[in-house]
Amino acid sequence: MVDNTSAENAPLAVVLLSGGLDSMVCAALAQEQGFRVLALTIDYNQRHRVELEAARAIAANLHVERHVILPLDLRQFGGSALTDDMAVPKDGLGEDIPVTYVPARNLVFLSLALAWAEAAGSKDLFIGVNALDYSGYPDCRPEFVEGFQGLARVATRFGSEGGTVTIHAPLQHLRKSQIAQEAARLGLEAGQSWSCYDPDPDGRACGLCDSCRLRRAGFEEAGLHDGTRYSAN
Repeated sequence: MVDNTSAENAPLAVVLLSGGLDSMVCAALAQEQGFRVLALTIDYNQRHRVELEAARAIAANLHVERHVILPLDLRQFGGSALTDDMAVPKDGLGEDIPVTYVPARNLVFLSLALAWAEAAGSKDLFIGVNALDYSGYPDCRPEFVEGFQGLARVATRFGSEGGTVTIHAPLQHLRKSQIAQEAARLGLEAGQSWSCYDPDPDGRACGLCDSCRLRRAGFEEAGLHDGTRYSAN
């Protein structure tokens, strides 16, 4: 487990903590780099609401400085299988952007994280996006992270006064197997995180959605125990 006994004068970082494996590893890496973590979880009325409980458990286990679960009902907009009455695809990864993409989600979430960072006096944001083993979402690409960092410079008082806001995406170029290995290296309990988009009534991960497939393949490739209960083999 990461040593969380950071000095009071250590810098603050706002970390987007969804409750998934990537965000859990990202938060632990921020602590390893010497940051005190302000963890931000967005309750956007997603269908896989079990990830909110995972985020609570992870935040408690990492002893973050503060954990905020912010309500933002994106079901009012819809447009995604995660926020609308659409079926979650179970037939494997394709080449097109899947219907599980939530329009502009990471843009919205990073904007909220930036607002908290400015209010808290932090100039560092962490997001667990990945551009290798992922579903092809446009807001997970390096171009998105770079573009938002440029926007942060002109959208904040800190930036307008000559300061620099840094968007950290430490998992950007890692395979899912490497992320699983990082979780093990950091002493994290992988089974505490949640990845499935469409859990069954018994609280098990479906095993067939894009997110489950990527997670399972990553742990199998790494030769590590996942800890997730799956309803499908």
